[in-house]
Amino acid sequence: MNTTTHHCLFLSAWLQCPVMAARRPPQSREAPPVIRPIQVTAHRRPANRSVVSYRPTSASRVHLKVTQKFFLGKAKTYESEVVPRNFAAIPSSLLTAEREEAKAVLTLFLKKQGLSNTVAVRVINKSECFVDHLILKLHLMHKSRYLVGRELTTLEIRGAFIPFLESLLEEHGDALVDFVENFPDPPGTERAASTSPVNTTSSNSKKERAIARVSQLSPDGLLPELVLYLVDLGLKLEQIKDIVRKFPAFAYYSLDRKIKPLVEFLLELGVPRSDIPTILIKRPQLCGISFSENLKPMMAYLENLGVDKSKWAKVIYRFPALLTYSRQKVKATIDYLCELGVSEKNIGKILTRCPHIISYSIEDKLRPTADYFQSIGIDVASLMQKCPQTFGLSIEANLKPVTEFFLERGYSKAEVSTMVHRYGALYTFSLVDNLIPKWNYFLTMDYPKSELVKFPHYFGYSLEERIKPRYSRVRECGVKLVLNQVLSVTNSQFEKILEKKREKLLDAHFPQGQNK
Repeated sequence: MNTTTHHCLFLSAWLQCPVMAARRPPQSREAPPVIRPIQVTAHRRPANRSVVSYRPTSASRVHLKVTQKFFLGKAKTYESEVVPRNFAAIPSSLLTAEREEAKAVLTLFLKKQGLSNTVAVRVINKSECFVDHLILKLHLMHKSRYLVGRELTTLEIRGAFIPFLESLLEEHGDALVDFVENFPDPPGTERAASTSPVNTTSSNSKKERAIARVSQLSPDGLLPELVLYLVDLGLKLEQIKDIVRKFPAFAYYSLDRKIKPLVEFLLELGVPRSDIPTILIKRPQLCGISFSENLKPMMAYLENLGVDKSKWAKVIYRFPALLTYSRQKVKATIDYLCELGVSEKNIGKILTRCPHIISYSIEDKLRPTADYFQSIGIDVASLMQKCPQTFGLSIEANLKPVTEFFLERGYSKAEVSTMVHRYGALYTFSLVDNLIPKWNYFLTMDYPKSELVKFPHYFGYSLEERIKPRYSRVRECGVKLVLNQVLSVTNSQFEKILEKKREKLLDAHFPQGQNK
């Protein structure tokens, strides 16, 4: 029995076991049947595959331990939340309703990514295990509600599903459909390659048909009208093929009803015509977004949060995916920023400068990064306002090495915190290409280490074009200037400062009334 079968059996068994409170009034509720709980454990195989086995147990709780690529396809060990024993069986009518709601949410989500209704329905029909997983996740998230016999509203169900689907989209991108169809085995695994050739062939076939659609010449030897329009915008045929290869639905978008209206809308917002190809390459799904139901309401919502409406052209160019996220996803991120201490008036500024912040997972990215900064004494809210892109960096690959770089050179955590407070971009610099060579040159300059605490912006200037030429001039003139004076002023201001310093130096050597 393969892994998929095991997971489907587990989900089916779980959904039929006593995990939900009955919806019938207490006085009319029949005594629930005595069902021995199931303990689910995972056993290792040499090939690092998980096999789920079932055996009766008298334990009072049910535990799930499965080691494999699970929710987001990452290798982790998940232990389920404890499911109480004294639950009555889920009414079949409720379970059916929840499954239909899960399918409806998933359909809308896939359509929002540009799939047609027919394709979305076809995907869902192949994704029974994933739909079961959504129901399982819903029950685990809201088990306290079921314990007291309270059903979830449609909005609450959607509020649970949509952020999870958003996180999957961020994790898998254009491979989301394959992930959903192949769940619980992520696409590209040994199983997908060896036991599911039909899915792979079907996926490749879709891409090939889509590419052929944009490449096929008419009897007159002309490319399709859609392609000619995109070429006129500045896209090359190979770029169009790349878009279609990653997102096949793009080949079937109506030129007059989908693509042209979006391009005209972007031009009205002030997006330069030359930037539109880049936007389409980054996020072709924008063409499938409904103007009235999604795009314009989302823009209005973001403007109410403080996004500068005069800068939409820059915001969309930087991160066109922003307009494809759900309001629940955006609100969740905003709520977390407020939790960190970011003021409401600065929320809009952050979204305008760094719209990518919405794409960062709260639990996997923002919260761990904030915890790390707090552990070394950095004001998280201040850093978020000054340099939000810092929160997209890897803790292990970027943040810790920079911190250790300064600690190893004699700086205290408090001094590192001060440097970051004064210059939030400090963590965004490469050790090899920036910090190390500039530090080595700093050691040749006549400054104490504390000068970098006062002016960490030193690391933001070009070593060859700014730092070395300016410091060379300072030495030529025989004067002393603080780093701020050497680097932060314009060339003309720098020369004026040097001149004044020289005059003071001469006055000191030749008092007034003596020949100079």
